[in-house]
Amino acid sequence: METKIDSSSMLSSIKKEERKPSDVLGKDDFLKILMSQLQNQDPLNPMEDKEFISQMASFSSLEQMTNMNKTMQDFITSQSGSSILQYSTLIGKEITYSYKETDNDGNTAVKEGKQTVKAISQKNNEVTLELMDGTIIYKDEIVKVSDKGSE
Repeated sequence: METKIDSSSMLSSIKKEERKPSDVLGKDDFLKILMSQLQNQDPLNPMEDKEFISQMASFSSLEQMTNMNKTMQDFITSQSGSSILQYSTLIGKEITYSYKETDNDGNTAVKEGKQTVKAISQKNNEVTLELMDGTIIYKDEIVKVSDKGSE
């Protein structure tokens, strides 16, 4: 009777998962390191309670900071969507805006323009205003807002 060995159960046939190195250690990496320390510690000289508590506190702190970072990112994302709504009240209003103009000699002067807002746009978290004459300005360039023809 002949015994055959199934080649699929050999170690050489098991696909190794390729690791990609990273400069950043996350909470999963920290936990793996801690577990490795516990599994491979010297049984005659085990890790002291103080060291273990210190490492667990560090892990807890890392986890809280990660959670806070995610919460802040979610908050920033939700706030950026409301910017366009906030500035939409300017549609139909007359604004005075400042801009820099460079002449042929390379001299730069700050000038002002006055125009009615036609539309508001947002791209890459930057709000821009389209004016009636087609000029596009950034929200930071607004100097004054008034009702159309109120001066």
